Amino acid sequence: MKIDWAALGSVFGVSLLATVALVGLFTLGIVGLSKQEQATANGGSAAMARTGAYAAFALCAAAVAFGIYLIVT
Repeated sequence: MKIDWAALGSVFGVSLLATVALVGLFTLGIVGLSKQEQATANGGSAAMARTGAYAAFALCAAAVAFGIYLIVT
């Protein structure tokens, strides 16, 4: 049995990068929602924070859907 170390390393690298990117994007969405609450409490407009948070969550959902699509096909 021979292990292709280059392919294994490539899969590990891509998986690590995708995981860090997805968690970072989700974190940006959570930060955007917390900024929305702060802006509302201070009497300001929270439209940009809410829009950015929803966009981050939509990108997370798209990435997960793309991953499921790759697995199923």
